[in-house]
Amino acid sequence: MDRSYSEEAERFRASIRQWLDEVLPEGWRDGRRPTGPGWDAFCQDWNDMVHRTGWSCPTWPVEYGGKGLSPLESVILTEELAEAGAPIQPPAGGEILVGPTILHWGDDRQKKRFLPPIVRGTEIWCQGFSEPDAGSDLASLQTTAVRDGEAWVINGTKIWTSEAPDADMIFLLARTDPHAPRHRGISYLLVEMHQPGVVVEPIAQPDGTAGFARVHFEGARCAIDDVLGGEGNGWVVANSTLGFERGISATTSYRRFEGEALSIIDVARQNGRLSDPIIRQRLARLWTDIQIMRINGYRMVTGLVRPELQDGLARLQSLTKLHWTELHQRLTDLGIDVLGPSGQILSGTSGAAPVVGVGMGHRTALYDYAASPAQSTFLFARSGTIFGGTSEIQRNVIAERVLGLPREPRPPDG
Repeated sequence: MDRSYSEEAERFRASIRQWLDEVLPEGWRDGRRPTGPGWDAFCQDWNDMVHRTGWSCPTWPVEYGGKGLSPLESVILTEELAEAGAPIQPPAGGEILVGPTILHWGDDRQKKRFLPPIVRGTEIWCQGFSEPDAGSDLASLQTTAVRDGEAWVINGTKIWTSEAPDADMIFLLARTDPHAPRHRGISYLLVEMHQPGVVVEPIAQPDGTAGFARVHFEGARCAIDDVLGGEGNGWVVANSTLGFERGISATTSYRRFEGEALSIIDVARQNGRLSDPIIRQRLARLWTDIQIMRINGYRMVTGLVRPELQDGLARLQSLTKLHWTELHQRLTDLGIDVLGPSGQILSGTSGAAPVVGVGMGHRTALYDYAASPAQSTFLFARSGTIFGGTSEIQRNVIAERVLGLPREPRPPDG
């Protein structure tokens, strides 16, 4: 595998390193970094800076507030941020999901209206796809949008909505034509959250926080022109959003899992579990899986820079999503096992060294008890095989589109 970059790409890398040396505090690369509340404050300041300067969406066109970077330049930026240990932006529905979808499907007005506030961080978005009776079978959704003059009137309930309590906007799927086949009567709407008829109900999770919510719509409204991709085309548009959700930071995603594995090794060394041959074998398997993820990251970069390989890139995304979500569950299972009995105490004060957790965005505490970082990461990992397409769906995609196996029986319009 040739991992070398062109001279032009290396010049860009040098410019990013220089920029990071300018914006990171003195002594940062030598390990002199804030801890505790100081770290939290620094992360907030960093998040504000990257939004204010357009680095929150580096590949977006300059006219919408981005930096206009090529995919390869974006990979290099991500590599250098990871190498420097700069704070990782929390996952966000605007930057990661709806923004790229608007770039692909939006008209000029929609791009000018919705993209710049995402780059600046002045409008937070959440996703309204799943419903109480429509999860993996999303085409069975019941939320409706009925035209009333120059507006859509929305009624229904969405569930498992991340960041909903803080969101200014929601991108949602609603049935706009009840008489059309179920995949063809759905539209993709861009809706304001701060209006009458929108009620957010936080959902308590096992670790004592609320990272999800139910969102009830009772006569909420959005403009007729705020349909993305055309009326009745929501199913196609939503699938492109899920494609963005399944994407990865190609050559750096493995690092967060590598960091978790190293933390588990440290805990196992401290409490004597590292001498257990079964624990050592599980660690070896996980380390191998992490390196497979690293190698697949370089394969993803190859697909980005060689357009003739785009079909293979799309297939690799499904394989990669299936791989890392199931890897993460095995990794966090091992982390709890290494902690031993203390890993089962939901107090957050077990005294054991925590496993480094994957960033999970904003989590609002609902109760007095709290999970440790290791416990929260363990619980969060359960969701990985569900969001962005369940593992069962990924296996169907791989079987049908990659291996060419016969399709499963489906409804006539499926």
